[in-house]
Amino acid sequence: MELWTTGVASARGSVRTAREIEADGWDGMLVVDSQNLSGDPYVSLALAATATTRIGLGTGVTNSVTRHAAVTATAITSVNRISDGRAVLGIGRGDSALAHLGRAPARLAQFERYLRNLQRYLRGEAVGFEEIDIPGDVAPPMAGLRLHDAPSASRIDWIAGGAKVPVEVAASGPKVIAMAALHAERVMFALGADLERLSWGIGLARQARTDAGLDPDGVAFGAYVNLGCHGDIKAARDLVRGGLTTFARFSVMHGKANGPVVAADRAVLEALRTNYDMRAHTRADSRQAGTLTDDFIDRFAIVGSPERCIERLRSLRVLGLDKLAINSRARGASADDSAVSRQLVVREILPAMRQ
Repeated sequence: MELWTTGVASARGSVRTAREIEADGWDGMLVVDSQNLSGDPYVSLALAATATTRIGLGTGVTNSVTRHAAVTATAITSVNRISDGRAVLGIGRGDSALAHLGRAPARLAQFERYLRNLQRYLRGEAVGFEEIDIPGDVAPPMAGLRLHDAPSASRIDWIAGGAKVPVEVAASGPKVIAMAALHAERVMFALGADLERLSWGIGLARQARTDAGLDPDGVAFGAYVNLGCHGDIKAARDLVRGGLTTFARFSVMHGKANGPVVAADRAVLEALRTNYDMRAHTRADSRQAGTLTDDFIDRFAIVGSPERCIERLRSLRVLGLDKLAINSRARGASADDSAVSRQLVVREILPAMRQ
């Protein structure tokens, strides 16, 4: 099981951060795509590619609204060329990137259409002009220019024949899980670290492929997981509290909790949703962070001593996940406790998970 770490996109700091991640033994680094809160992910990934030789590089995650599918395919394939085939594209329906534009996540139909077109671009195939959702009041059809000749479809010719970048879809609801199972190389669940919820997601994905006449084993599975490693359980919980609010909210964003959930956890999710302040996104000292109970954190995140964290991680590997994107950012939490957690992860958890 590959262990990747997530972080912000920073052109100035990407080289240093990527070198540290590679030296520490991680399998890869993912950077967010949230234009109002972070730098450009593809600039950061390209710089990271020039400073490393081993780790994977990807978005965690981009979305289907702020960039056209052709632009996204070009950007991540450029990173793939620079890194000699180490790039992956993580994508979801959008959260903070759209919230800071006054928008909610992409509609399901738009997201599925985007995924289909994105995969075609990444394979060097053509996308019909009628499938490109640029409104006519923004840019009218090219036919009105009466050109002597013009492209008959949209294709990125220079991509054809090269290595295809794999697509990973972040998913928490049943409809997006099914879409991901059909249109991506890997489903990256945002369901927490609870085995029952992850088993539910895997079952949905496999059934979606079976129903479509596809091999249920033809897609890989991974997950986004919040992890805080510390000998003091309270400190460990506080380290994941802010990041966990973001990922847990995905399961209740539209009002109904997705997946298996006990009554107590449903109450926490509902309180999280109604108390969420996007201005304090991912912060441990936010209003929403205070809605998470200890029991909820212990189930939805991985917290505690190195031994406890290793045990939980190994249980996810046994479940069938081959990749974890570990969110250990701790904005608003103790910097000293965060440093302790990072050291324990590098010195004890990563080596143990290689066994």
